[in-house]
Amino acid sequence: MAWTYILRCGDGSYYVGSTRDLERRLAQHRAGEGAAYTRRRLPIELVWAQECTRVDQAYALEKQVQNWSRAKREALITGRLELLPSLARKPAKRPSME
Repeated sequence: MAWTYILRCGDGSYYVGSTRDLERRLAQHRAGEGAAYTRRRLPIELVWAQECTRVDQAYALEKQVQNWSRAKREALITGRLELLPSLARKPAKRPSME
């Protein structure tokens, strides 16, 4: 099993990660031994986590959520999943070929 998770850092920013052992990884982050990003932004709080059956799934979900806007991450954190489609970034308009 593996996990994808979101931390709220001391400066209010979010950190998205994945791991095989969520409790161990949280302890590392809290001790300042986690990612360089969180070491500079302690304290941290776990605000969302999802268990995945495979490590590659957790990693793929991590990469997906890392590319989301703050608003979309907050909708996920608060369980307002119905908002996710409307918060998706719109593709850039292509110039017309006329």
